[in-house]
Amino acid sequence: MIGRCSWCGTDPLYVAYHDTEWGVPEWDSRALWEKLVLDGFQAGLSWITILRKRDAFREEFEGFDPERVARWDEDRIAKALTNPGIIRHRGKIAGTVKGARLFLEIEGNEGFAPWLWSFVGGQPIQNDFAGMGQVPTDTAESAAMSKALKKRGFTFCGPVITYAFMQATGMVNDHITTCPRHAEVSRLSSGG
Repeated sequence: MIGRCSWCGTDPLYVAYHDTEWGVPEWDSRALWEKLVLDGFQAGLSWITILRKRDAFREEFEGFDPERVARWDEDRIAKALTNPGIIRHRGKIAGTVKGARLFLEIEGNEGFAPWLWSFVGGQPIQNDFAGMGQVPTDTAESAAMSKALKKRGFTFCGPVITYAFMQATGMVNDHITTCPRHAEVSRLSSGG
């Protein structure tokens, strides 16, 4: 794809992620929670590492079913820590369990997806960056989302992580303007 965003390089898995998933608006609460969890696991690592382990994460975390993960106890966390297919970080795994419980609370009260989307006014922000050097690592919106998530009790959700989450889930369209996906994602952004 001529003009593709350069961050995905040439790794076929990364290119496929860029070309089919990244930046597509996600309105499903469970899918948003999964992506938020995975972005939290990425802290200190590269996204390609998480992509390569995503299937193992999905299997270990029971399809990222928040109701099931919310019931995990210390024994279940200990079991997850033995899985070499995922990132074995006690704090991140325990944070996922706590996050599942928080997800259920928010989903039951105001809806997890509507709550997250409220940080961008309920519609994707359409950016028009000509080059990767113009794309920010965080914004006022990601800082506000981070602060609100932390206030609720979520972990591993700083403003850089939440901005990466916003980019990946289509809350912002940060495909550069030369990338064919910029226009494609922009057209997808009118739904919701």
